[in-house]
Amino acid sequence: MAGAIEVTNSLVIAPDELQWRFSRAGGPGGQGVNTTDSRVQLSWDVANSPALTDVQRERLSTRLGNRLVDGVLTVTAAEYRSQKRNREAASTRLAAAVREALAPPPRTRRPTRPTRGSVERRIAGKKQRSETKRLRRSTD
Repeated sequence: MAGAIEVTNSLVIAPDELQWRFSRAGGPGGQGVNTTDSRVQLSWDVANSPALTDVQRERLSTRLGNRLVDGVLTVTAAEYRSQKRNREAASTRLAAAVREALAPPPRTRRPTRPTRGSVERRIAGKKQRSETKRLRRSTD
């Protein structure tokens, strides 16, 4: 079918780990849309993949938990009229999803306090607004 998918320099998904399924896609295509299986579904078994270390497998299952069905990640591509381009799009999407999930978590935010000047500007603005509203009130 297709070659290996290089996710990162150290992680390459072998072609025998991937499962490809093809079906008819909707959308433009003229007469050929009813006969061509251009929609592509690419599945990869994350839970049983020998390409992953235990740490990577745990991180993927945690971060992609809502996208995994029985430990299998499935990506669909149907935006192109040709099966070949949809295959390329599906493999690119799969690599991007795995790369994003394997990325180290972002640094935790260290809370900061607002500067004295920003606090004073905020309070001055509130006082100005309060004064404006006070002057609009009727004096009965």
